[in-house]
Amino acid sequence: MDGKHSSSRSSHLLLQKIRGFTRSIIEDLSHGLSPVIYINRFRNYCTDVSGNCYCSHDSVKGVEILTLQRECHARRLDILLRVLLIVQQLLQENRHGSKRDIYYMHPSVFREQSVVDRAINDICVLLKCSRHNLNVVCNALIFLFLLVMGWLRFSEVDRIFNCINQPDTAHSIPVLVEEVKDIISVADYILVVEKESVFQRLANDCFCKKNHCIVITGRGYPDIPTRRFLRLLIEQLHLPTYCLVDCDPYGFDILTTYRFGSMQMAYDAKIMKLPEIKWLGVFPSDTEKYNVPQQCLLPMTTEDKIKTEAILNRCYLQREEPQWRLELQLLLQSGVKFEIEALSVHSLTLLSKQYLPSKIQGMLSESPLQMRELCDEDD
Repeated sequence: MDGKHSSSRSSHLLLQKIRGFTRSIIEDLSHGLSPVIYINRFRNYCTDVSGNCYCSHDSVKGVEILTLQRECHARRLDILLRVLLIVQQLLQENRHGSKRDIYYMHPSVFREQSVVDRAINDICVLLKCSRHNLNVVCNALIFLFLLVMGWLRFSEVDRIFNCINQPDTAHSIPVLVEEVKDIISVADYILVVEKESVFQRLANDCFCKKNHCIVITGRGYPDIPTRRFLRLLIEQLHLPTYCLVDCDPYGFDILTTYRFGSMQMAYDAKIMKLPEIKWLGVFPSDTEKYNVPQQCLLPMTTEDKIKTEAILNRCYLQREEPQWRLELQLLLQSGVKFEIEALSVHSLTLLSKQYLPSKIQGMLSESPLQMRELCDEDD
């Protein structure tokens, strides 16, 4: 009941803000004035590779000003108000709608989905809230691929997800993460994998049953429900959390999205980033250690190299994860990339029986040592 009351209060406050915002526009127009909309801009990193910058997720990095004097701004404000009206209706009726639902309410006006997505982000900034507070969810089909399995039990509204009975059976990650309750787990750690194919490989090998863990995939770049669900598990279960991605710039970018949040939603980085997550692999050095043959290594394209160099320039790597940056530099210097599945060239079970157990054991053994070092520094 507390969750429902909290949600109701949040909706009431947002409705008040929406009414106040629209009222100010109407008052300006009624007095013959052109409305001016100020939208704060945020970022979760800059390109100061020294790491000595003062980037912060909750500080404003600039202000965008929209006026009716410019045609492109007038169109953008029109779209923002149309989306805001739909959001108001969702909140008033206590219903949820997807971004795609919103697009199809005015397809001839919106023309493309990205226009709606931008308006939703602008509304979040204007109302100082997260997207889920607007009752706006991802497109329905995405949730077919956001998966979890392992030693976990939880409920969502009237549904019970009992993964413990069959720990290697996939369950969909809940859409309404704020409704998730009664989380129970006997897992030793959480493993996040980049791709569904790797998730299915682990399921086929009964990895969770043998290793007492929880495995999650966001099927590539993680959407909001995946990251919010993972955040909830970390906060309530206090389990070490590891991430397994391809050894290429896109895999690394997915890793940083989990760890630091995305630039697109930098305004919400405070609750979306997962500083607890550790990079488990795969690393450039794994090619030699696990004897990955040359035919499994792919040459990095020009686009790969440009993306890698851009990621290397992000300030948070030098400041918070300098070892990650060194690995990325090694990837760029090697000029080759490879996928997680390349580890299966010698054996289909190498990933589940050798690679992951040895990597995780190494991580677990490092943790007590790091704690002792921190204690020594305090002394």
